[in-house]
Amino acid sequence: MNLHDILKAAIDADASDVHLIGGEAPVMRVHQVMTYMDYPVITKEQSRKFLEQMASPEAVATFDRQKDSDFSYQFESLARYRVNAHMQRGMIGMAMRMIKTKVPPLSKLSLPEVIARLTYLPRGLVLVTGDTGSGKSTTLAAMIQAMNERYRKHIITLEDPVEYIFKSDQCVIEQRELGADMPTFASGLKHALRQDPDIILVGEMRDLETTGLAISAAETGHLVLSTLHTVNASQTVERIIDMYPGGQQNQIRSMLSNTLQAVISQTLFSRIDRPGMVPAVEVLLCTPAVRNLIRESRTFEIPNVIETNRAIGMSTLDSSIAELYFNGMISREDAIASSAYPDKLERQLAA
Repeated sequence: MNLHDILKAAIDADASDVHLIGGEAPVMRVHQVMTYMDYPVITKEQSRKFLEQMASPEAVATFDRQKDSDFSYQFESLARYRVNAHMQRGMIGMAMRMIKTKVPPLSKLSLPEVIARLTYLPRGLVLVTGDTGSGKSTTLAAMIQAMNERYRKHIITLEDPVEYIFKSDQCVIEQRELGADMPTFASGLKHALRQDPDIILVGEMRDLETTGLAISAAETGHLVLSTLHTVNASQTVERIIDMYPGGQQNQIRSMLSNTLQAVISQTLFSRIDRPGMVPAVEVLLCTPAVRNLIRESRTFEIPNVIETNRAIGMSTLDSSIAELYFNGMISREDAIASSAYPDKLERQLAA
């Protein structure tokens, strides 16, 4: 049993994830379903060998010290993987998320057309949110590539780890990886502001310092793209504000209301009409009315504003889910399970 054969079989099956766990046979996730692969159980020695095949010496040293390590792995020219190595029951386990080598065009991602319009923004903060595995990285990569093909600008990405590899086209693109090229997101962002960027991608706004720097960068005329693990637009705004101490929240509401341009919240569904996945997407565009709601701490009214502004491209998560269901793409059970308001959606689907 070798790593090459396992990964090649996973690619042939269109697997999004591969799990190599000591004491278990290899497992892959295909369209959200976990499936054991036709290989023997991975021994303790084999799991260590797999780790050393994929990870750099620095990542292996981090793993030996911390019993956890994140790194990326390029499998020939076929795929890149975002890998987490960890210990479980005294043996090594590795969770591998596949990142396809070619950045897909926005037009192929089944996303609302308004998202392509966001790539024309000159400045401000655009957030793509959702659970792990909801396609945030792919959406952001497609947006970056659209700008790369159109503009003559300087793009800096700060990632953990670097996922899609960009080739500078019209833009000059620099990609920095956490650990290898910068100690923290906050440090990378602080120094990026001195590197003459036009567009900055921050892999995740995971702490107060990074969040503050991202908002400040957007406020000073840069276009900043980033992610949060939130499920809808109003929760995203609240999460950012709640990062700050109470005495600073009014100030950050004002800054956020001025800089935030859009929130895109994604949930991926397994298709029932054909193999593959399709996203349901909530879109919040920051109109003057939305900016007032943020300033005045009335974020609970954001869903109503989204609902009444469909004509300009806004969409609630539930309306997007309902559209997928009525188009025959997803099952009724999956639609209701992922709904923000299941009872209300169930009545709508039954109408």
